[in-house]
Amino acid sequence: MPSSVGEGSPVQQPIIFAERAVRRGRTAVVVGAQWGDEGKGKIVDVLSESFEIVARYAGGHNAGHTVIINGKKFVLQLVPCGVLREGCQSVIGNGVVLDPLAFLKEVQSLRDVGVAVDSNLFVSNRAHVILPYHRMMELGSENAPGRVKIGTTSRGIGPAYEDKMGRRGLRVADLLDLPLLKTHIDNACREKNMIAHALFNSDPLDPEKMYEEYAAAAEKLAPFVCDTAVFLNRAIADKKSVIFEGAQGTMLDIDHGTYPFVTSSSATSGGAVIGTGVGPTSMDMVVGITKAYCTRVGGGPFPTEERDDRGEELRVRGNEFGAVTGRPRRTGWMDLPLLRYSNMLNGTTWLVVTKLDVLDHLKEIPVCIGYKVDGQETDSIPPQDSGFAKIECIYQNLPGWATPTEGFTRVEQLPREARQYLAFLEKQSGARIGMISNGPDREQTIFGDEFLATLGRPVPRPAPRKRGPKPRRSDA
Repeated sequence: MPSSVGEGSPVQQPIIFAERAVRRGRTAVVVGAQWGDEGKGKIVDVLSESFEIVARYAGGHNAGHTVIINGKKFVLQLVPCGVLREGCQSVIGNGVVLDPLAFLKEVQSLRDVGVAVDSNLFVSNRAHVILPYHRMMELGSENAPGRVKIGTTSRGIGPAYEDKMGRRGLRVADLLDLPLLKTHIDNACREKNMIAHALFNSDPLDPEKMYEEYAAAAEKLAPFVCDTAVFLNRAIADKKSVIFEGAQGTMLDIDHGTYPFVTSSSATSGGAVIGTGVGPTSMDMVVGITKAYCTRVGGGPFPTEERDDRGEELRVRGNEFGAVTGRPRRTGWMDLPLLRYSNMLNGTTWLVVTKLDVLDHLKEIPVCIGYKVDGQETDSIPPQDSGFAKIECIYQNLPGWATPTEGFTRVEQLPREARQYLAFLEKQSGARIGMISNGPDREQTIFGDEFLATLGRPVPRPAPRKRGPKPRRSDA
């Protein structure tokens, strides 16, 4: 049985940290600025052309990242989006909770379509493992009488993080240690079966069957496993460029989101440090992803939610259904107080606005520019669900463009009203817009010149202006 560091591991030489301070690779943290589903998958895939490594730092296989390349759709749940870019390596960091069976299924599906995943994907030996009793506990808890439904995917994400914080979790390194795995499963099943039966009347899980299944999975997982903190720090010291890819969105962050309707991990930019073992001084910029409007899945506050036909129109035009679960997303208008709060928490350097084309049908676009609570204007974000219930949104209607934007490749080609809408969001949010997505495909993307320069990519020169024939000089 391989050790906790898989064969072909990149762990070889010590990292020279003094050198790294002088010369190191470019890095960027990519975060969702709203409640998730902002289109991070496509954006990370597009950005990966300028980076050599993509590292996922939080969440589990409840995160669905959809990427469309030349009309072909890929839905990634655990594997970072960089795996679809030739020459780009991918890392699953220690902050992710990993379901080994879901991981192996996803890897096989990528192999089946010819993606070179085996030599380009690394899994942290310190990532925590999701086991069947985590799903049992989550299903029972979510459906228990009197429980406030959070709207989870019931994939065991939350209970796995509970065990991690309770110091009773199983890590990938432990999964590969078969005697330890056997002891852990026996003890955990004894405890979880008793709790689940007492609280939820659940049928017990068979520890022998579980051990056999996960011991077999461990053998297949082992070649991917290494100390990814060492791998990433060495790569940065060797001047390689890295994207740190988040899951979910800022307002689902366990500390800063709309608690308790949140995820169980750190979805903000700070999570990149915790979830990969790369220090904060190694982070160059934070790229926040926001839709041109807002969506949310599951329960919880949503001040700008549109519950009438206009909300349904946004849902249909934006194909607002979960990539993993298929659940319809709630839809609404851009919430600038929320976006400003998100930019503050993340230290956002650049904004990417996605799904601009979904608004192409509108002649007028409402934007929430502030809140009223008990008749008083405010820009603060309440800490409790009850505080959100008191919010009255202050809207400003901006002119729409009512014409297609899909297919444009330069900002200057966009309708004047679309450019004005983007300029308003930029000014009001306090972060520069560096990129615009105006369609689901990889190629349906508009870059700003300054953002391209920041990425180290060539900035296209404007086409020379055509000149007419020179006027003839008069003979007089």
